[in-house]
Amino acid sequence: MRLIVPLLFMFLFLAGNAFADGKPNIVLIISDDHAWFDYTFVRPDAPETPHIDRLAKEGITFTRGYVPTALCRASLMTYLTGLYPHQHKTGGNDPNHIADKAEYDRRREQLIAHIDPLPTLPKMLKEAGYVSLQTGKWWEGNFSRGGFDEGMTRGFPEPGGRHGDDGLDIGRKTMQPIFDFIDKHKERPFFIWYAPMLPHDPHTPPQELLDKYVAKGYPTARAKYEAMVEWFDQTIGQLVDKLKQSGVYDHTVIIYAADNGWIPLSPESAPSDWKKVFAPRSKSSPYEGGVRTPIIVSWAKEYPPRRDDSTLISTIDIVPTILAITGVKRPEMPAELALPGLDLTDFLQTGTPLNRDTIFGEGFGHDIPNVNDAVQGRLYRWCIEGQWKLLLSDSGDPGTNPDIKYDTDQPQLFDLFADPAETKNLAAEHPDIVQRLKSKIDQWSPAP
Repeated sequence: MRLIVPLLFMFLFLAGNAFADGKPNIVLIISDDHAWFDYTFVRPDAPETPHIDRLAKEGITFTRGYVPTALCRASLMTYLTGLYPHQHKTGGNDPNHIADKAEYDRRREQLIAHIDPLPTLPKMLKEAGYVSLQTGKWWEGNFSRGGFDEGMTRGFPEPGGRHGDDGLDIGRKTMQPIFDFIDKHKERPFFIWYAPMLPHDPHTPPQELLDKYVAKGYPTARAKYEAMVEWFDQTIGQLVDKLKQSGVYDHTVIIYAADNGWIPLSPESAPSDWKKVFAPRSKSSPYEGGVRTPIIVSWAKEYPPRRDDSTLISTIDIVPTILAITGVKRPEMPAELALPGLDLTDFLQTGTPLNRDTIFGEGFGHDIPNVNDAVQGRLYRWCIEGQWKLLLSDSGDPGTNPDIKYDTDQPQLFDLFADPAETKNLAAEHPDIVQRLKSKIDQWSPAP
């Protein structure tokens, strides 16, 4: 009897313990409008990011990470589904603006409905016993349409339901919904979507942070953005502290990346009328300033920390990697909706080389000409193979977008190792490379 009682208590503990079957918690952190070089682990004079730096030091950090498209909604749909925009059908942020509100709202609902038949991370993880929370940016209606069990965003057609309503309070006003969720569910595996509208504008940082960057001599607009980056970093510190205080940090995989890049506008970098907010080779563009982001996977219990400055990683790899970590099978889908990304777990554990030498992406305007055909509004396709990046200008319908074409409609070839700022188009000097990479792009996703 003395032996049976302790064994019974141990059995009950293991039965209710999220980690007895090897299923770790998953926390996905997505920053919003954040330049790939604005981290102090990337460059010493960047906005201060000590908490992200710590994740980078304790995790596996890929400095050559990319998103397949550099616009908020399309990028977040890729995080959610593991699909390229031409697969999940959401290329831009909103339907083309029209005066008929009823028709406009009908198109918004059509756009949101793309998510309904798709396997999403929360839906797939639920089958493995996970409970999930949505916070921050969320465009696809109510959080439940994405498969989340709990969430902050009521979504369209609620007032302010375009991309967040109450969800946009996270980080800027409070972290309590996440803390409450962790306290409530720490005895079972959970998935947290933390996609705050940070450092996204409006750039309204705490005054002490703004004063800090103004004192460094930055123009006010730049100082506000840099202060926002540090403010966002502070919220990550609060989240990690909560995981540690709750005793679940060692059993939690933290994955970090941005939705797209951002470079503050300056007279030297862009025409004065360009959005009046950001430089033209950043957000919404297919250049490095738009599509590149560091990607961090932190789980020191399983993955030896290291920094990788050469391997090409895409956010299409995040869904299949999370499925592998949690023991969830890839969904059976038609070939056109099959997950294109790679399971990175062997690479994370042992450094086994990836069976891929090229990554791909595509660019769209902010507004969508046809909500049922994303490719109709596609403006760019691109690929990166080692040092080479080829950018093709498609003949997509720009709809009601401003003129967002860049430089030329001709192919653009850049040597990213010799010219990371993409200042010299080498297409005329290397027609053989252009043709080879163009064939790869056409095979990946043909022009319409």
